[in-house]
Amino acid sequence: MFSTLRTRFGIPGVISVIALVFAMFGGAYAASNSSGGGKATASAKAKKGPRGPKGATGPAGPQGPAGPQGPAGAKGDAGANGSNGTNGTNGTSAEAVSFSGAKGGCTEGGTEVKSAKPAAFVCNGKTGFTEKLPSGKTETGNWSAGFAYPEGEALPFSISYNIPLKEPSEHVVFLSKAETASSEGSGECELVGTGFAAMPVAPPGYLCVFTRIEEGGQQAFIGPTILEQGHDTPAGATIWVKPEEITGPKDFRADLSGTWAVTAK
Repeated sequence: MFSTLRTRFGIPGVISVIALVFAMFGGAYAASNSSGGGKATASAKAKKGPRGPKGATGPAGPQGPAGPQGPAGAKGDAGANGSNGTNGTNGTSAEAVSFSGAKGGCTEGGTEVKSAKPAAFVCNGKTGFTEKLPSGKTETGNWSAGFAYPEGEALPFSISYNIPLKEPSEHVVFLSKAETASSEGSGECELVGTGFAAMPVAPPGYLCVFTRIEEGGQQAFIGPTILEQGHDTPAGATIWVKPEEITGPKDFRADLSGTWAVTAK
């Protein structure tokens, strides 16, 4: 048989055929023993080694995107309407009564609302106007006179108070030009300051008349009339002047002017 194969395939071919036959027999043997060799195979599996140490915690990952908005909740039922309140009592009509003078903290009069509890007062505003010069207050002014008259005849001129006095002054003092110049510091009627900026000053109850210019005349007396010498009235005073003694022409010219101050007592 081998000679026939050798003759037909040659030596290499015979070796190849023998190798193929052994291979086929080996595979068949392994297949027939596969069912019985399972345990040997399992026992031959490698044993698991020990677990290694735990590694360090890694950095936190980035925040994920926000999830979609959930659905809206169901609308609640409407509440029941409340009951109407009871009617209030009727109010009291306001009763306003005007008054004058000082009352309820007002000094210039006003209106009292009597229905309020306590009573309310609405005061009048201060107008700055006063009917009579208050006690201790002073008013001042200028006076002047210029006229011609015969020798020896006394002629008057008047001054008027801007605000009337409550009663006449107790003292009326007329100062000539020389007396006016020396009046500062006298403590009664005095002209305080220098030049035409000087202010006339009078004590309470005094009318002080100061002469700044005096040419050709001198005071005779002061009063509302010739018969009431040395007095003023609540509205003002009259000043009487007479000429100096002259030797010249019979017609005489007098020019006088000055300031005055009156202080209510």
